[in-house]
Amino acid sequence: MSDTPIRPDPVYTADAAFFWEAADRSELSCERCTDCARLRHPPRPMCPWCRSTAREAVRLSGRGRVLSWIVPRHPAPIGFAESPVVVLVALEEGIRLVSNLEGVDPERIAIGLPVEVAFAPTRGGHAVPVFRPAGSAR
Repeated sequence: MSDTPIRPDPVYTADAAFFWEAADRSELSCERCTDCARLRHPPRPMCPWCRSTAREAVRLSGRGRVLSWIVPRHPAPIGFAESPVVVLVALEEGIRLVSNLEGVDPERIAIGLPVEVAFAPTRGGHAVPVFRPAGSAR
C-alpha cells in the first residue's frame, strides 16, 4: 500500500481560508465576532447573533467530547480506503465541529468520549483536522 495520502483536499472559500491555512500549520481555529465576542463555526461573513461583519480568527484547544457519530457505508466515501467514522465533537470552547474520528474501533465509541485534534494529510499536500481519543493524538 502506498504512503501517499488519498484524502481529498479541503475546499477553500473566502470565508474559510483562514481555517484551512491554520490546519496546514496544525492549528485548529474558528471565528469570533469582535462585537458580541461569540465563537462561531462554520465560518461565515456575518454573525448569526448580532449581525456584525466584524470578526477575528481564534486558536482553539482542540479538546472536546463526542456527541454523535456514524460510519457511512453506501455509497462508498470518495477519497478513503475504508469508510471513515464521521463524528460530531463538542469542543471545550462551546462550538461543535463535524470531522472524522481515527484511532478507535467504532464498537468502542461512546457519547462523551474525550477526544483531541490531530491533522491528517490530504492528497494535495494540505492537512485537515481529525480527532483521536484523548491522549493518543500525534
